[in-house]
Amino acid sequence: MLATLALEAGRAISHVDLADELWSDQPLGNVRNALQAQATRIRRVLDGKTGQGPGRTVLRAVGNGYLLDIPPENVDGNRFLDLAARGAALLHCQPDCALKMLQEALALWRGPALLDAGDGLRCRSAATLFDERRLTVWEDIVGARLAVGENRQAIVDLSQLVAHHPLHERFYEQLMLALYRVGRHSDALDLYHRLRARLDEELGLQPSERLKRRYADILCQDPSLESSAAVWADRVGSRIAVR
Repeated sequence: MLATLALEAGRAISHVDLADELWSDQPLGNVRNALQAQATRIRRVLDGKTGQGPGRTVLRAVGNGYLLDIPPENVDGNRFLDLAARGAALLHCQPDCALKMLQEALALWRGPALLDAGDGLRCRSAATLFDERRLTVWEDIVGARLAVGENRQAIVDLSQLVAHHPLHERFYEQLMLALYRVGRHSDALDLYHRLRARLDEELGLQPSERLKRRYADILCQDPSLESSAAVWADRVGSRIAVR
């Protein structure tokens, strides 16, 4: 219930919507009483943490629902999304500032998104959003490291990311670039072949055209791989084709 209200901090959620989120697969005799019992338990914790008196609780009953009366920016999930967006906006022009902001965003995480928040649609959808955005933030962090020349630290980060996300092509592409830039050309090429074999074996797929171009550029030691342009968006075309 707290997670559901925090996702909509400052906005009321109806009894019906809360009950559907919490007990969609369980028949309830009295929804209002069940929600009231949950609200009482939450207030015991929240009021002690915030120092609010009984009459000024942050969890308020309003009309036909409940409201978590706090600014949206006080919720870590919202702060994460905001920092992630602001960091991404700075990537191309100020990668050093972007790196700090994106690291601050990841520092808000304490474990899996909305762990133990139940199987309600709102929380499941939000957890999926947070998890996907977290991966994007990692892509942006590594991109910022590559842009400011932190290639070796990028390799450390990406080696772990590839181990945890073995079919995430963007991490492979970034790792290939980082390896190439520190002189590990053969390792970069071998990484491509390992991913190609894995994609074929597990999914019956070939690497994306973008990854093929990265491989081709490394194969011919394209000078553009040392430029900041190689870090960001997909380039149009390539000087050679993968054979």
